[in-house]
Amino acid sequence: MSRILSEPLPESAAPEAAPLADGGPPQVAARGEQVARVVAPLAIGFIALALWEAVVRVNDIPHYILPGPILVLKSLIADWGTLWPSLLITLQITFSALAVATIGGVGLAILFTTSKWIELSFFPFAVILQVTPIISIAPLILIYVDNTYIALLICAWIVAFFPILANTTLGLNSADHNLIDLFQLYGASRWQTLLHLRLPAAMPYFLGGLKIAGGLSLIGAIVAEFAAGTAGTGSGLAYRILEAGYRLNIPRMFAAVLLISATGVLIFSAFTLLAHLILRRWHESAVRREN
Repeated sequence: MSRILSEPLPESAAPEAAPLADGGPPQVAARGEQVARVVAPLAIGFIALALWEAVVRVNDIPHYILPGPILVLKSLIADWGTLWPSLLITLQITFSALAVATIGGVGLAILFTTSKWIELSFFPFAVILQVTPIISIAPLILIYVDNTYIALLICAWIVAFFPILANTTLGLNSADHNLIDLFQLYGASRWQTLLHLRLPAAMPYFLGGLKIAGGLSLIGAIVAEFAAGTAGTGSGLAYRILEAGYRLNIPRMFAAVLLISATGVLIFSAFTLLAHLILRRWHESAVRREN
C-alpha cells in the first residue's frame, strides 16, 4: 500500500489546469462593475428628476416656488448668455486661488519637513485658518481689501490652502524611514533625499489633497461672492443667484446652482483622472489588479 501511494500518478490521470481564456469570469465581472459605476448613478438621477417633475406637475406648484427640472433646463439654455460669463469669472477666481494654495501649501510643507521648529511654529496658525468659518471673516476681508477681486481670491485661497498643506506634510513625513537611513548611509544631502525619496512618497497624499482643495476653492469663491453681495456686481455665479432671488426668478437661480454643481463635479473628476494617470503605473492605490 505504501508503494502504491508513493508512486506518481500516470500522466493521463494527472489533473490538468485549464487555461484562463480571455474574457473569462474576472474580466466579465470587471466590465460589469465599470458599466454599473456609470449606469447606476444615471438611473438614480433620472428617477429622482422624474419624481421631482411629477411632484411639481401633480401639485401644480408655481415656478416661482419650485420649478421643475425641465423648466430649469430651459432657463439654463435661455440664460446661458448671462450665466456663462459669470461662470468664467468664478472659475478664474477658483483656479487662481487653487494655484496660489498649491504653490504655498507645497512650499510650506517642504519647509515643515526640513525644520521641525518651523512646523511647530506655523502649523497651528494654518489650523486656525482652516477651522475659522470663511463666511465669518469674508466681510472683514472685503472691508480691508479695496480690490473686490483680490478679496474674493483671498477668501477662496484660505479655504483651499489647508488640505494641500496638511496632506503634503503628511506625505513628506510618511517616507520609509529605512530608506531615509539608507540615503543618509550613502551620504545623500537633505535636498537629494527630498527630491528622490520624500517627494515621490508624498505624491499620492498631495494628489488627494488637490482633489479636496479643488472643490473647496470653488466653494470658497462662491461663499466670498455671497458675502460681497451687491458689491460683487458681475463678479460671478453667486451674484447671479442673489440677483435671481431678488427678482423671484427661481428657475434661473436653480440653473445657476446646477451650473455650480456640474462645475464642481467636473473639477473633482479632472483631478481624479490626473491622479490616476500619475499613479497607475507604480502606486498601490491605482494599480489595476486581475482579481
